[in-house]
Amino acid sequence: MGHPNILLTRIDNRLVHGQVGVTWVNYLGANLLIVANDEVAHDEVRQSLMDMVVSDTIGMRYFTLQKTIDIISKASPRQKIFLVVKTPYDALVLKQGGVPFDYINVGNMHYSEGKNQISSTVSVDDKDIAAFHQLDKLGVTCEIQGVPGERTKNILELI
Repeated sequence: MGHPNILLTRIDNRLVHGQVGVTWVNYLGANLLIVANDEVAHDEVRQSLMDMVVSDTIGMRYFTLQKTIDIISKASPRQKIFLVVKTPYDALVLKQGGVPFDYINVGNMHYSEGKNQISSTVSVDDKDIAAFHQLDKLGVTCEIQGVPGERTKNILELI
């Protein structure tokens, strides 16, 4: 396995939007943004909306979870990767598939029916909680942080 240069893995149910596209990419110095999401990988309209948010100098890739697992080890060290997924479960699939990350930035997980709000930006249900516990067992630190510079909170202390 190669060692892809993954600067940060972020969970955001909106995937790439203004705040993420600009603030995090600039803060990280990323030059490749990978959106790992089975639906968006096949949705060119959503891809083009996300492309519009991010500077032309940043490479954008929209991969299924499986393609991300298959291809990420082939990334060149020059590719400074910001990896964005929609749910903790998707992050777990990637980790179990061998994608090498040991830290997750938890951004937005919006409230919906049956979810429990644990911070201003994050709501979880039982499936989310189970995925976070599994990630923790696999050695992944999961911290809530909306924007760079904000104080981080370890999600395990809140669930």
